Amino acid sequence: MLAAPLPTVELDPASAPVAVVIWLHGLGADGHDFESIVPALRLPENMPVRFVFPHAPEISVTAFGGQRARGWFDFNPAGGADLPGLHKSALQIQDLIQNEIDSGMPAERIVLAGFSQGGVMAFHTGLYYPKRLAGILALSTFLAESEKLASDKAEANRQIPILMCHGQQDTVLPMSLGESSLAHLKSAGYDVEWREYPMGHEVCLDEIREISRWFQKVLGTGS
Repeated sequence: MLAAPLPTVELDPASAPVAVVIWLHGLGADGHDFESIVPALRLPENMPVRFVFPHAPEISVTAFGGQRARGWFDFNPAGGADLPGLHKSALQIQDLIQNEIDSGMPAERIVLAGFSQGGVMAFHTGLYYPKRLAGILALSTFLAESEKLASDKAEANRQIPILMCHGQQDTVLPMSLGESSLAHLKSAGYDVEWREYPMGHEVCLDEIREISRWFQKVLGTGS
């Protein structure tokens, strides 16, 4: 049975968008979590961007003692990620990408962004997606199934721009996880920009400025 479409929070610019950012929230949050970041990015008026913030499904989360919360996949601290759940969510995110393509936005003008568990999904969807995307923004996160990357990655996104950001004091997903994922990506041939900040499992103002710079770079109006 096909999964129901993901509900979304959508922010459209005043003029016709030239690009789309699909931004995936972390475990236990929802699509509103990064809604307020859009004005803080201060993107130029000549780069109208549509932002889509999907709500992950509500699932029983082992790490939360079985409590239901919005999550892209279940996570057990003792056993790791629920890979079937991860793969199911990746298909739903692919549907979101296809919706934007069907609405007239070329795949190469679509960025996948994600924080924490949402970043895992941005990686897992973008690196294996068969059409060229504009980029992957991975915040405070890691790469799942890194051992499959070298053999299973999509040729179309072999040179996709990637920005990884991580907090040096992150106790939820230690920076060593991000650094390990960075090493796997580089060994698989990806060109990754890495930024680290003196913060925990969060987002800071300097990071937001860097994200804005990177958006402008990969979407064609920046340096």
